[in-house]
Amino acid sequence: MKKALIVGASGLVGRILVDTLLKNDHYSSVKILVRQTLSISHPKLIEVIIDFKNLNNNEIEADDIFCCLGTTMKKAGSKEKFYAIDFTLPLQIAKAAKKNGTKQFLLISAMEANLNSIFYYGRVKGQIEAALSKLNFETLLIFRPSLLLGNRKNTDKRFGEKLGIIFMTNFSFLIPQKLKPIKAKKVAQAMMETAQKGLKNKVIFESNQLQGFKG
Repeated sequence: MKKALIVGASGLVGRILVDTLLKNDHYSSVKILVRQTLSISHPKLIEVIIDFKNLNNNEIEADDIFCCLGTTMKKAGSKEKFYAIDFTLPLQIAKAAKKNGTKQFLLISAMEANLNSIFYYGRVKGQIEAALSKLNFETLLIFRPSLLLGNRKNTDKRFGEKLGIIFMTNFSFLIPQKLKPIKAKKVAQAMMETAQKGLKNKVIFESNQLQGFKG
């Protein structure tokens, strides 16, 4: 049995992934690094309250590390803060994980990830994918979902996203499979299942591939 670690456990996919891994027999323990308690009680759960600005690299140790960190420009408030959450922090965690012997690192990126994107969001996502690739993990699994469907916390409602979901759901028949909204539960399930497949090197899962998972 393996040990798992989740960062970004309070987010839409992260919260579902915590529950998914706790129910999975492949893991003897599931550690989550959070700013405040998620108020979950489970014998396999190890909850560590931390300050991400003063991260203790010794806590970043597991067989499989699931990085579900991510925000929006609006919520971050500036390009600098967005970059810190979507690039600097994931890279810091990955470097510590590599140093501490982690073999498998799993990242939620985005469908728009592209080093040459004209949009800042997609460009940063492309940059973090490239930076992680250079660390040469035995296994690096990257997930690029489209617009995520699920119940966000009241503090994380996104008006533009809600409009997009309404449009894309009602006109789904007009939208290519890769662009269709995807349930957050499918992404969490895909992360859990692919982590058990013994894949090697870097593998990227596009949103249309993720649609095939249970959720």
